[in-house]
Amino acid sequence: MKANDRFREASQAWGFHPEIQHFPEGTRTAADAAKAVGCELGQIVKSLVFVADNTPVLILASGKNRVDEKRVMEILNAENLTIGKPEVVKTTTGFSIGGTPPFGHPQQIQTIMDADLNAYDQVWAAAGTPDSCFPIVPTKLYEITNATVAEISESL
Repeated sequence: MKANDRFREASQAWGFHPEIQHFPEGTRTAADAAKAVGCELGQIVKSLVFVADNTPVLILASGKNRVDEKRVMEILNAENLTIGKPEVVKTTTGFSIGGTPPFGHPQQIQTIMDADLNAYDQVWAAAGTPDSCFPIVPTKLYEITNATVAEISESL
């Protein structure tokens, strides 16, 4: 099954029917995605896998922000935090870097959502591939991911 189809199927389990859009120019980076979609950089949801004390954690960060790793460590009460290597991202989420959606993974992942995403009526996240995105309201993103919403970012 293709990555977009796996994501769509998993989304429907939450009663969410994503409007997946494809962008041939690619949406691998937040800047690429914002340009392709035609939105502000801050409206892009970066789905980043970190490893906190040997446990994968998903960080949903606004595209305009850099993750404040010390703040995330405080929230998680973790001693170590590193960015997940590509094989960790794939094993944990079922998707590759550049196309990792914020939900629809084969296992539940502790998730922290950047509070800055709530400043927007709509945000855009990856839909399973590096050339696809879908729009979602931040409150729905929070609901589906069961995220902890926190100030976790430094502005770029």
